[in-house]
Amino acid sequence: MSVSTGPVPRADLRGVPTYKPGRRGAAGQRVFKLSSNESPYPPLPSVLSAIAEAAQQTNRYPDLAATPVVEALAESLQVPAEHVVVGCGSVGVATQIVEAFAGPGDEVLYAWRSFEAYPIIVQVSGAASVRVPLTATSAHDLGAMAAAITPRTRVVFVCNPNNPTGTAVRRAELEAFLDRVPADCLVVLDEAYREFIRDPEVPDGVSLYRDRPNVAVLRTFSKAYGLAGLRVGYAVAHESVADAFRITNVPFSVSAIAQAAAVASLRPEAEKELLERVEATVGERARVVESLRDAGWPVPETQANFVWLPTGDQTDTFAATCEAAGVVVRPFSAEGTRVTIGEPEANDLFLDVARRALG
Repeated sequence: MSVSTGPVPRADLRGVPTYKPGRRGAAGQRVFKLSSNESPYPPLPSVLSAIAEAAQQTNRYPDLAATPVVEALAESLQVPAEHVVVGCGSVGVATQIVEAFAGPGDEVLYAWRSFEAYPIIVQVSGAASVRVPLTATSAHDLGAMAAAITPRTRVVFVCNPNNPTGTAVRRAELEAFLDRVPADCLVVLDEAYREFIRDPEVPDGVSLYRDRPNVAVLRTFSKAYGLAGLRVGYAVAHESVADAFRITNVPFSVSAIAQAAAVASLRPEAEKELLERVEATVGERARVVESLRDAGWPVPETQANFVWLPTGDQTDTFAATCEAAGVVVRPFSAEGTRVTIGEPEANDLFLDVARRALG
């Protein structure tokens, strides 16, 4: 009789990288959390009111298709409701996308370094990752990415602006890339930080998808809308593609509370207030970037709500110094440090550390 060693998981799951959330700081220590690209602002009063009202019905399942959110987004974006898919944060929708279009024997292509969830999602699906290095300016090398596409490439992610470097791809370059992608290969424009873009040459992905059936746009309510804790993301794609995303959706993955908060956030009066907060963050971003460059840091141009410092081998030491000073940042060991734009006091503490690090 053989001795059982217990259930054995899939062999191809060995070595799946672990997603590392932004640290919160040590217990009892007062720190500013600049490690997760969250909004420094709490939800709007009108959104909190919608959350409280929805909470009274949590004994009921939420709308399976998040219909209220789908309809509100369709109206806001001026797209057919059939083109909108809502899921558990943009990372949840990205997972649906890969599971719908890529599996064993297929490839998913993306720039690197980019959003750290990509390799996790791809490996879990059974597909293979193809990583194309960023340029010397920490931007997507779309020429090299186009050249790396093979008949096995099923999905290409273009993170725009790129997380964690903040760099953004401009219209002419992106359209030239899309023209080179085969019609049977899906390009996902991951625009989690779309609201923070101020470069007029960086295109709105929704304007590009309209006449390109192999383009999908991925966005979230976590950043600019300040709903990171409620997990609402969405994709916009042509109906046949969107239908495939729906097949891989986890039922009831977006709670009724999250749906109510998203709908409330899209109301004109709320959206106006939220975009004013975004503008304040963009103003702080400009101040932080200018201060870093004045201090001698070679900071890439950022169109997101964070900055990227090429701290290299000193990354972990720099992050520890920041935390000791009262700000938690996001280190990528031996590569660089991503720092969210937070409230002015937090930004000042970080800038003081950054100046001293080069001093």
